Amino acid sequence: MRLQPLSRQLLKTQQNDRTLQTLARTFDVTQKRRLDLDNHLPYLVNRVGAKVAAIYTEETLARERLSVEMWRVLAALAHEGNLRQVDLSTRTSLDTSTMSRIVGRLVHMGLVTRSRSKTSSREVVVALSPQGDALVTRLIPIALDLEGSAIVGIPAKDVQVLKRTLRQVFENLTQGRRARR
Repeated sequence: MRLQPLSRQLLKTQQNDRTLQTLARTFDVTQKRRLDLDNHLPYLVNRVGAKVAAIYTEETLARERLSVEMWRVLAALAHEGNLRQVDLSTRTSLDTSTMSRIVGRLVHMGLVTRSRSKTSSREVVVALSPQGDALVTRLIPIALDLEGSAIVGIPAKDVQVLKRTLRQVFENLTQGRRARR
């Protein structure tokens, strides 16, 4: 007689487990349909990047007739020196056709020079001109000041962790996606 109530209890427990599993799956599906942007990393990163770009463009770059992409090219050249156009494209996360147009505009503005590589006639090397170097020298402190405004109240150690983490996220997306294809 004791077995019957025990088997009923077990059956009821199994039914409850299935019900809980169904509820969990439903909750999972519901959560997947509802994305909390304030906790979604791609949204947060884009939001910050867009705000910084808008402020820097409005307050600084527009006066110089520069886009954010042009600024990235100039800043990369100032930091790393002369670069092959293909490497500059990778370094600034700009596709090669966009890079070609940007370099053409910057050459026209007198901010960079473009020449054939000494090692391969098919490669183009881009360098800052003296005018470009002077402009970047003037704009870097403004960029650093904007970054400083963005990180007010955040301990330096946390800022370093944030930067390291974002570099790793980018690496994961770049290398990880390539490996899966």
